[in-house]
Amino acid sequence: MFSSLSEETQLVLAIIAIALLFGLVVWNSKKNKSKLYHRDQRNFRKNYYKKKKK
Repeated sequence: MFSSLSEETQLVLAIIAIALLFGLVVWNSKKNKSKLYHRDQRNFRKNYYKKKKK
C-alpha cells in the first residue's frame, strides 16, 4: 500500500501518525484525570462505602 510512495513520504507519514497517536493518548489522559480528580474530594473510604451501599 505504501510501497508506491517514496521513502521520505513514508517517513513523514509515520511521524505524523505517531504524533497523532501521542496526542490522542495525552488528551485521553487529561480527560480521565480531570474526571476522576475531584471525586468527592478524593475521600476514598467515603466513596467505597457509598458504592457498597448501592
